[in-house]
Amino acid sequence: MLITRSLTFAHNEENTFVFPNISLAPGEDLLILGPSGIGKTTLLHVLAGLLAPKSGHVELLGIMLNKLPVKQLDKFRGRHIGLVFQRPHFIRSLSLQENMALLQHLAGKKQDQLRIKQVLSSLNIADKRHKRPYSLSQGEQQRGAIAMAVLNNPQLILADEPTSSLDDTNCLNVVSLLKDQAAATNSQLLIITHDNRLKPQFQNCITL
Repeated sequence: MLITRSLTFAHNEENTFVFPNISLAPGEDLLILGPSGIGKTTLLHVLAGLLAPKSGHVELLGIMLNKLPVKQLDKFRGRHIGLVFQRPHFIRSLSLQENMALLQHLAGKKQDQLRIKQVLSSLNIADKRHKRPYSLSQGEQQRGAIAMAVLNNPQLILADEPTSSLDDTNCLNVVSLLKDQAAATNSQLLIITHDNRLKPQFQNCITL
């Protein structure tokens, strides 16, 4: 379960973000809408433990993320949190499959080529696994980014503006892919965006 309480973050004394409380059970999803500059990406980074809050806490699986030492937090994130950034992040010199194998290693998991192939197959890009990600189309890269996010069966999937550059058809396709992948592992899915096209696809929505 994801629980946040009294979260704030400050870049400086004049620029403080105050975020709403969140309570999200396994298998639930949440859409967080807001305009640019309101702190959406900052909130996602706080939820992922990439930024420390000024006050309040983030709790996942009963663990207070901002109380963990850096090395433990990195391993916890690798095992339990899947991240889909606005622009995919891959190591250019590695194939898609090698990027995914590295992700398993960094999470302290054994290399599992069968799991990698299963995830890529579920996203219809298993035939691209030996290619370098940046040689793929934008849509294939996005599927690859989703594959990376769900590879380690995370309890929480966080997606930052995953549809901002997509047309209406591909927008709905990406939302469906994220929901399907979250449902397959009973994960919590949280999408942060300014894209109002997503609102009809979610029962739970918070506007910043």
